[in-house]
Amino acid sequence: MPPAAPHDALTRSVEDYLKAIYHLSGAGSPAATSDIAHLLDLAPASVTGMVKRLSEQGLLEHLPYKGVELTPAGRRAALRMVRRHRILESYLVAFLDYTWDAVHEEADRLEHAVSDTLIERMALALGNPSVDPHGDPIPAPDGTMAELVYTPLTEVPIGESVQLRRVETGQADRLRYFAEHGLVPGAAVVVTGRQPFGGPVALRTSAGEHLLGAELAGLLLCTRAGAQ
Repeated sequence: MPPAAPHDALTRSVEDYLKAIYHLSGAGSPAATSDIAHLLDLAPASVTGMVKRLSEQGLLEHLPYKGVELTPAGRRAALRMVRRHRILESYLVAFLDYTWDAVHEEADRLEHAVSDTLIERMALALGNPSVDPHGDPIPAPDGTMAELVYTPLTEVPIGESVQLRRVETGQADRLRYFAEHGLVPGAAVVVTGRQPFGGPVALRTSAGEHLLGAELAGLLLCTRAGAQ
């Protein structure tokens, strides 16, 4: 296998592919080319050709009939982009008055253009955060990232107090809905009821009582109140 291309030599398209494959293979399974095509809104034939090129560059490993997974070099490059994206989102919210539902596309545009030096200065200005505004973990400069284990709100026992830690969606309309109801990382929540067979979850926050559909409740990840 040839040595992987250095980070500075990667094109925007390659960086997008690596980040997409990282997100699709987050559960430890290979990413299917059809899923990559769907996520990047590209023709499957285009994805097949790029996958072959990235494999030849030592950034991907193609597993016949299963999909692709990142090599160590590909994972480092992908995590570099994830760090850039999440630092940018954090900076836009903290210093430029962006709302958390408006930062994703802006960060997507900026992450390819800014230098590593600027990203690290932004991180320093932010106090080197470990998570972004949505509660997603931010990789460290060396490419390591904490594996955070949270419980979906749908699995929290009735009567238990929890703290929201992460909102597992990038969809602007859902993020706005959560923000309007105070369902943001750091919020204290008590589950007061749950209907069977995938029914809604009743909960209480400082803003009042809420009834949340199971699909939305499953996007809210929590820890027991007081836990880190």
